[in-house]
Amino acid sequence: MKETAEHIIVEHMVNQKAFFASHQTKDIAFRRKQLRKLKQAVLKHQKKIEDALWKDLHKSPEEAYLTEISIVTSEIDNHMKHLKKWASPKKVETPIHLKPSSSQLVYEPLGVALIVAPWNYPFQLLINTLIGAISAGCCSVLKPSPDTPNVAKVMEDMIVETFDPNYICLVQGDKETNTILFSQRFDIIFFTGSPRVGKVVMRAAAENLTPVVLELGGKSPCIVDADADLDIAAKRITWGKLINAGQTCIAPDYLLAHESIKDELLNKMAENIQTMYGDNIKESRFYPRIVNERAFNRLTGLLNEGNIHTGGEIDPKERFIAPTIIDNVEPDHLIMQEEIFGPILPVMTYTDTDEAIDYVNKNEKPLAFYYFGKDKKAKEVIAKTTSGGACINDTLMHVGNHKLPFGGVGNSGMGSYHGYDSFLAFSHRRAVVSTPTWLDLPLKYAPFKHFNIIKKIV
Repeated sequence: MKETAEHIIVEHMVNQKAFFASHQTKDIAFRRKQLRKLKQAVLKHQKKIEDALWKDLHKSPEEAYLTEISIVTSEIDNHMKHLKKWASPKKVETPIHLKPSSSQLVYEPLGVALIVAPWNYPFQLLINTLIGAISAGCCSVLKPSPDTPNVAKVMEDMIVETFDPNYICLVQGDKETNTILFSQRFDIIFFTGSPRVGKVVMRAAAENLTPVVLELGGKSPCIVDADADLDIAAKRITWGKLINAGQTCIAPDYLLAHESIKDELLNKMAENIQTMYGDNIKESRFYPRIVNERAFNRLTGLLNEGNIHTGGEIDPKERFIAPTIIDNVEPDHLIMQEEIFGPILPVMTYTDTDEAIDYVNKNEKPLAFYYFGKDKKAKEVIAKTTSGGACINDTLMHVGNHKLPFGGVGNSGMGSYHGYDSFLAFSHRRAVVSTPTWLDLPLKYAPFKHFNIIKKIV
């Protein structure tokens, strides 16, 4: 992927700042019009998007629709429906000592946004974020991942065809382009990627005191307790782990299974793998591929410790790694030291739930947390752990509710988006107090006469 020259990026910045200064983007009708244009563009380019996702990730049209396209179009509909209400000033109660003033919150767009997206859901994670920027009234510079070049090209064509580049533009490139972008004085940077690069983004943003939203990742645990419904657990964990061949930031990263049910659970998961993808998984059009050779080599290097219960087959030419369950994994194994981001599930056991909770809590705060078991115990486990989001007796589903914020905590990120939270992510909540002139109480002025009265009401 060719890098974007610095002078082009600087020119985009100058033009977008000028466009934002024209105040056009603050008009609600303007924002709604742009959201409509975006949805029309997505539907027009849907076949090209699906074809590009197949070329880059071997992602089926069905999976492309469920995990990328439909999420974007439903998010647009949600913003279209609620934007006027979200953007309206909100009255706030004014304390008696400030009367007869009135108070309100006014929602302002932050300005020019930089949105940097990863390769695993290359369409959804770029365009879904853009929806929040449009909704809030920002201008945007978009930067897709070079690791999914076909999707990146389709998105570039779509954006160029749909929007004035002084309002929304897309630049291509790799690390060199990112370095140039991060050095610019944006009004907000929204980055989705790894914690390692997230730290780079945050350091660069600090130079200009630019606010950041970091959607990162980490090792999301999945605990299956002794009293869990194993048929349901096996099916839902298998599904959540293998969507996009495990290249999902909220996929179950590792399994903590109660020792009394571990063997039965793993056998049921193996059966579900076969049910979902057939006897010859490599021939299934529903099973994606690893994004590139570098990621493939990293993942195959994780297969050398523990005992392979299911899977383990690889094909370097096709970047194919079969769904793989690794049993008898130890905490010091390489596979437990980093986010896996692939179709490999390491399994550890426990005898007491507090033992599993302690293991989760001594590691970095994860982006997602999954627990399978009875509701009473689930509430206790949720209360004793932390994560960006969580599901009880399911995986991934919290990402599908527009009314829930999506984001990390600690090492897994900061800030959240989706629905109203996307609008808030690109907005500044401005406090405004309006004071009439028909009354001007002397109490607040020096020499503070009647100070005893002031002390009683403040």
